[in-house]
Amino acid sequence: MAQRFWDSAAHLIKVTEKHPFLVAMVDGTLDIENFRYYVIQDALYLTDFGDCLRRLGDNISDIDKEASTRLHQFAVGAEEAEKDLHKSFFKQWDIDDSNAVAMPNTLLYTSYMSRIVATRCHAEGLAVLLPCFWVYMHVGKCMLKLREELGHSVKRSPQFDAWIDMYGGEEFEKEVKDYIAMVDKAAKEVDQDTLEKMEEHFIMSCKLEHMFWDQAKNLMQWPDFSEP
Repeated sequence: MAQRFWDSAAHLIKVTEKHPFLVAMVDGTLDIENFRYYVIQDALYLTDFGDCLRRLGDNISDIDKEASTRLHQFAVGAEEAEKDLHKSFFKQWDIDDSNAVAMPNTLLYTSYMSRIVATRCHAEGLAVLLPCFWVYMHVGKCMLKLREELGHSVKRSPQFDAWIDMYGGEEFEKEVKDYIAMVDKAAKEVDQDTLEKMEEHFIMSCKLEHMFWDQAKNLMQWPDFSEP
């Protein structure tokens, strides 16, 4: 069933594969300031993403203990393993992110997924979070392939390579496949209307993933609301 969602968003994912921000990471032309912006926003995103995973786990703790435990493990992975990479970058850059503010597309994405998790059924909640797993793994693999093709012809920041290695790596792939299996199981137990809602949420999150990288490419800021 999850493959159905992927196929329905294939055109979006195809465009995202070649997003200028991601390609520039691999060919070494991405400005480090854009990557710093992205990492700070992604750290904020991962906090809410982990919270959503934990909420989903809590919702089924009395129904499916094993799935509940796994969802909590996914939350730990987001909040610790992935954010540890971000924190290592902050340390290298001597950045304090304690006062970081979510930029428009970060807030848009986290608000959408949090609303679905809080107000819709468990299966829909699983579906809205799926692109963050699956699309990241997919673009990570695409970036690994491009990096191999480029070989030693380009130089890139070691932080770019560390990011590509994490999301294109086997350990993350295992996590993603486990989550896909969980979505598949949930999708088989719902009616057609809910299945269509799951697909709708998956597509929307794929759009928001793309917009998240747009935001970093353009260094999007909130408008200046001060009086003229």
